Amino acid sequence: MTDKTASDILCIAVAQLNPTVGDIAGNLAKAREARADAARQGADIVLFTELFLAGYPPEDLVLKPAFLKACERAAQDFAGDTADGGPGFIIGTPLKRKSGTHNSIIFADGGKILAERYKLDLPNYGEFDEKRVFQAGPEIQGPVNFRGVRLGIPICEDIWGDVGVCETLAESGAEILLVPNGSPYYRGKVDVRHQIVIRQVIECGLPIIYANQLGGQDELIFDGASFAIGSDKTLAFQMSQFEETVNVTTWKRRAAAGAQLGNGPDGWVCSEGPMSKIPEKEEADYRACMLGLRDYVNKNGFRNVVLGLSGGIDSAICAALAVDALGEERLRAVMMPYRYTSKDSLKDAEDCARALGCRYDIVPIFEPVDGFLHTLTQLFEGTKEGITEENLQSRARGTILMAISNKFGSMVVTTGNKSEMSVGYATLYGDMNGGFNPIKDLYKMQVYALARWRNTHVPPGALGPSGEVIPNNIIDKAPSAELRENQTDQDSLPPYPVLDDILECLVENEMGVDEIVARGHDRATVTRIEHLLYIAEYKRRQAAPGVKITKKNFGRDRRYPITNRFRDGG
Repeated sequence: MTDKTASDILCIAVAQLNPTVGDIAGNLAKAREARADAARQGADIVLFTELFLAGYPPEDLVLKPAFLKACERAAQDFAGDTADGGPGFIIGTPLKRKSGTHNSIIFADGGKILAERYKLDLPNYGEFDEKRVFQAGPEIQGPVNFRGVRLGIPICEDIWGDVGVCETLAESGAEILLVPNGSPYYRGKVDVRHQIVIRQVIECGLPIIYANQLGGQDELIFDGASFAIGSDKTLAFQMSQFEETVNVTTWKRRAAAGAQLGNGPDGWVCSEGPMSKIPEKEEADYRACMLGLRDYVNKNGFRNVVLGLSGGIDSAICAALAVDALGEERLRAVMMPYRYTSKDSLKDAEDCARALGCRYDIVPIFEPVDGFLHTLTQLFEGTKEGITEENLQSRARGTILMAISNKFGSMVVTTGNKSEMSVGYATLYGDMNGGFNPIKDLYKMQVYALARWRNTHVPPGALGPSGEVIPNNIIDKAPSAELRENQTDQDSLPPYPVLDDILECLVENEMGVDEIVARGHDRATVTRIEHLLYIAEYKRRQAAPGVKITKKNFGRDRRYPITNRFRDGG
């Protein structure tokens, strides 16, 4: 723009990218590519996300001196790029200084690092454990001067808590706040972020740009959805969710923009920026699961995946997610029938695999199961058949899947949902075998909802086909592990709508038995489910990681002792 001056127009690029923890060279290359893209779009400065060069969260890698040195070298090398006269940048990296090891950003322009800023409020709840590896910044540092504009740079949690960082920066002369974040996804999180930022805008009177990381890191999903709230407390721009992108936003002083509202004539307004629609409910959850599976497989170097396709809803939705995330050629589905496998299940599994277009193999387990039973005949003499014999079927299937994994280098996708994992309705070293579980944090009724949604929608970025990819018979029939004649899940568990509500009360909301009974549930059922929840902790500790969808997943959020005699007597 020929009329652009440093004093009235600022083009800020937000780099919503997918770094990999520990891949410092790869993250630096990604940052350089994004800066070049931003330069082509006319950006003055590029805002990257929290700890971008290290990848977030780096956890105990931060305790390794060689890792810290490599991150700082990358930051210095990248700063040197700005000697070309192109955009400056703000990028996150860990830095070791006399005051400690800090979650930091560097601000670079004109070929050198002009400033460093350190995170003050270190989160230590839920999935966050930053106090383990970082020290808080020693003090609130003032804004940086970028080509005549004073920019405040709080880091993520600095705007979530009540430490007054935003207000102090405003009092110190900041004109716009640029916030790098590593904020993981859970259902409804975008609205939560908006409210947090609006609260800070009310306190400080300044526009706030919120740049959020994208991508899967073990259990955590970073969904992007970067945005800004103007000083008038309205949404200034909204970037897409679950998509890697670099967007340039144009900011003008109010006098230049012809605006009369806000914090005086020197205030800033966003005159140009994206306004993407944010997906809701089932679409958001499905895309989170898809992104999490794709990144876990690709970032850990697996060529393809394998799963047991039983004809049930859980394995069917996992197969759909695998094809959508990776492509049909990277999934091998294996049906492993035994004498209790119904003709319907055989047909449903085949129909599902055909609809998805993936490879489908049938490996009967009669011989291995009967071999185990024969081997144990003398040892089990005089005992009744029961769960032990049923679990031999599951463990035979688990062994076959792991053999395929070893032989062909395929990662096993395990398929248990949160309802079953909560109450231990799963077999250790059987159906729990696997490297990753995309539906680990979805209750059974949510699995059904996602299956119905996927049959009528194809999410953006999906590699799978359109149309009915999960046969309706799988959705409509009564769920069963098919480990004995005429078995259904409801033989052992309450109906799933009842079970899921009780579990959500116990797990997500930490409600007492009396409170749950007051919702209309049977007391004996509630106390039984609470007991099952506690005694299954040892199984969950051995379960594969899986995508975090709810506010309280097993592992990172909910950390209960295995040895635990507490029961809520009401």
